[in-house]
Amino acid sequence: MRLPPNSIPTEHHSLAATSSAKTPLDLRHSMLRRFLPLVVVGAISTLLIFIVFHGGRWRQLPQAVGLGEYGGPTEDEKTNALPDLRASPSGKHEKSGNHEHEAVGPGGSYTDSKIESTSPYPMGQTKPPGSNYTKTLVIAKMKAENTAWIDGHLGDMIEDGLLSTAIYTADDPLAPLHPPKNKGHEVAVYLTYIIDYYDDLADINIFMHAHRFTWHNNAALDKDAGLMVRHLSPERVTREGYMNLRCHWDPGCPAHIHPGTTERDPDKAEEHLIAEAWAQLFPLNHVPSILAQPCCAQFAVSRERIRQTPKQRWVQIRDWVLRTQLSDYVSGRVFEYVWQFIFTLSPVHCPSMSACYCDGYGLCFGGPKDLDYYLDLVSESEEYEEQLRLWHEQAEVIEDMRAARNSGKMWDEEAELDVPVPGRDKLLERWIEQAQGEMDVLRRAAFERGKDPKQRALESGREWKEGDGF
Repeated sequence: MRLPPNSIPTEHHSLAATSSAKTPLDLRHSMLRRFLPLVVVGAISTLLIFIVFHGGRWRQLPQAVGLGEYGGPTEDEKTNALPDLRASPSGKHEKSGNHEHEAVGPGGSYTDSKIESTSPYPMGQTKPPGSNYTKTLVIAKMKAENTAWIDGHLGDMIEDGLLSTAIYTADDPLAPLHPPKNKGHEVAVYLTYIIDYYDDLADINIFMHAHRFTWHNNAALDKDAGLMVRHLSPERVTREGYMNLRCHWDPGCPAHIHPGTTERDPDKAEEHLIAEAWAQLFPLNHVPSILAQPCCAQFAVSRERIRQTPKQRWVQIRDWVLRTQLSDYVSGRVFEYVWQFIFTLSPVHCPSMSACYCDGYGLCFGGPKDLDYYLDLVSESEEYEEQLRLWHEQAEVIEDMRAARNSGKMWDEEAELDVPVPGRDKLLERWIEQAQGEMDVLRRAAFERGKDPKQRALESGREWKEGDGF
């Protein structure tokens, strides 16, 4: 309580009158008595804080504050990590830890559900049917990665003015486009593009990695980034505001990251740190119990949705990425499952796979069950191809053994060889040909079906009336 003004001089006069009669020792004792209660309270508070944090009770708090030291991924975390800018530029099918195959439901069929987003943003307004949309492809690449596939496979769109590119080189400060620092893998690149072009954005902004082929691209589009860009529906992106380019749920949905956990999962190196990062990135928002969306940080966003967030806020987010003590690896993984919140204000974004394919890419198989059937064929074909690869490897070993024996060399491992079944290679080749033939027929029919805007609306569960476009 503040003392009334007339009491202040009285106290000072009293102190002056009495202090002249006291020795220095008396004064020290007097001051000690004054401050002793504060010292005791401070000591007790410190002890309580130590007990709470040391005992793990801080985990029950709604938000964590402060970031601890983290030296980067362990070897196990690297093995199970999702691909990012460090992905092989070879363009071949990639396998990454436990994420090689899609998760399938009972009986081998892919699950296809929809978890409603709680985004408060209204649906975006599409242009009149037949209108063109400006599109920019934003690529995050390393200096050693080759992006010639963009001109080679999307050059016609670029020449016709339907697509422009913004290719950022994360590890080359002399490149025409580059982030201030190579941090967070693709994160610094994506944010730098938004900041650089905030006042001159395209209608549709497509954020992707540099590799054309990778396991996390859509299986029904041959895992081909070029096909994904070519067939992407600007109308769906405009309506939704934000569209994850990956239709498949696994990994990422329906409940991938649990920010409250304290146990380390080698498949999710960022999980036990994400609550602390969240508190710094979004201090006004409670830490959600679940964060989920399909992996792997490739998405399309409308101009309007990007501008729902002020430019200065984008600068603040990038500053956090550049300054955080989290490693390049972990900070990138954190953002993989917060992009959907940044663009939709919803912690969970798991749309129907069939709606994603149909409304998002014009690939309409007829519904979830029909898409399941097609994806089962994809899995069967890939399994047969893997078996055929192993058969040829075994056959080559046998041939090497025979050649060594004929030349008089010893072959110590002859007894341990796996002898390939004669004729199985031809059988596998026939099965692959049959599966791929049926897949081609189904996909051509799906693209033909997708030319009907009413069908796209039907499979995505939205209303449609005569005269509406895509």
